[in-house]
Amino acid sequence: MIQAAKDAKAILDGFGLAANGEGRASPVDGSILPGVAQSDAAGIEKAIASSVHAFQTWRAVPGPVRGELVRRLGEILRANKEPLGRLVTLESGKPLSEGLGEVQEMIDICDFAVGLSRQLYGLTIASERPDHHMREMWHPLGPVGIISAFNFPVAVWAWNAALALVCGDPVLWKPSEKTPLSAFAAEALLQKVIKDFEPAPEGLSALLIGGAAVGEALVNDTRVPLISATGSTRMGRAVGTAVAARFGRSLLELGGNAATIVTPSADLDLALRAIAFGAAGTSGQRCTTLRRLIVHNDVYDRLVSRLKSAFASISIGDPRDANNLIGPLIDSQAQDCMIRALAAARAAGGTVTGGETVRDLYVRPAIAEMQAQNDIVREETFAPILYVMRYSTFDEAVAMLRDVPQGLSSSIITRDLSEAEKFLSAKGSDCGIANVNMGPSGAEIGGAFGGEKETGGGRESGSDAWKAYMRRQTQSINYGSTLPLAQGVKFDL
Repeated sequence: MIQAAKDAKAILDGFGLAANGEGRASPVDGSILPGVAQSDAAGIEKAIASSVHAFQTWRAVPGPVRGELVRRLGEILRANKEPLGRLVTLESGKPLSEGLGEVQEMIDICDFAVGLSRQLYGLTIASERPDHHMREMWHPLGPVGIISAFNFPVAVWAWNAALALVCGDPVLWKPSEKTPLSAFAAEALLQKVIKDFEPAPEGLSALLIGGAAVGEALVNDTRVPLISATGSTRMGRAVGTAVAARFGRSLLELGGNAATIVTPSADLDLALRAIAFGAAGTSGQRCTTLRRLIVHNDVYDRLVSRLKSAFASISIGDPRDANNLIGPLIDSQAQDCMIRALAAARAAGGTVTGGETVRDLYVRPAIAEMQAQNDIVREETFAPILYVMRYSTFDEAVAMLRDVPQGLSSSIITRDLSEAEKFLSAKGSDCGIANVNMGPSGAEIGGAFGGEKETGGGRESGSDAWKAYMRRQTQSINYGSTLPLAQGVKFDL
């Protein structure tokens, strides 16, 4: 195959983009990818100031007109789905079908946002005062800072940007320093749309490239009222604290530690497919990756033996080859974390199957059979490690599912309606996402995405997640000639 770096350069050339020296190594084959110019303090200040200025214009543009901009973004993404998806694969290492799927997710959220641009609904409220009515209105909030992670280098930006733009907000994007090329290309497509869209002001969108200092500049700037950050719990705790200190808003999408419960009545063929993708897809580098498998004693041996065979047969290699289901980890740090986690699992009495290094950054998914849910199981390791544990009673399984700091995604495999409904009840899963007869990974944009506890509580994408990008105003109108006061208060002059 073409060397990843050459492939990436050809894609950038096709977008009309010039590289800036050398960047980081591609996880695909270690070749050095093109570089992207870093943002300095002056560039960051200029981008934020321009965003504030753009907000003065963009907030007054009618919502459906703002939606037209996002519709055009969706169209240009459709036209460039293949090269952008390939660039995502070259830079992040995810299989090409997943790279293309990520761009499709961008297209989908644009479609959602276009419809939303005509549905930014408020409420009418009955007033206790005669000749009065009340209503609730939603207004644009201001510049939105987006901090995204390497594992979904463009989709998470699109979730935020598409909604923010139709809500009347400019966007400032700080992508992961591990995946700047995909961001460079995606931002270039948006800038092309903005340039050809007359109502769009200069400064409506900006890309800020760099490390933690760039993110800190956004987080600490009072001119940026909302920070949407995706990443580790450690990062989110720092972001949330800093933003709260200045009375800003934060939308946090942080760590996950998804679990699936497999009950005695489960369809084991279905369970096998759901578990395999959930645990091994994207080399275990999704926040919704299945990390804990809680299996009833009655089906444990049958299921786990089949899982071991399935994991051993998964094709691992260059993610551009459609025959390979698993590509590389993002970097050597991720590989080291996996090695340390498996050592900790063994030290805790676990039995590990798989987990071998096939070649540098390419690893076989591991199954770690654990006697109990201990500290290493409760910790999220961003790698394809599936911790497997037994249970006897349904309540025991639910207690295990809930007994971790994170609360993003979960699922149950069962043909028992009572168990499914209990799992979905207030006494069941405590996660933001709860699935039945499927894995915990692979969310659609129509539902709000996010979780509880150390996952941060944020919600992005569908449902009413748009409200995070706007400010609510309660309005009261007196259309009479007197001035009655609420709660029967008298103040007669």
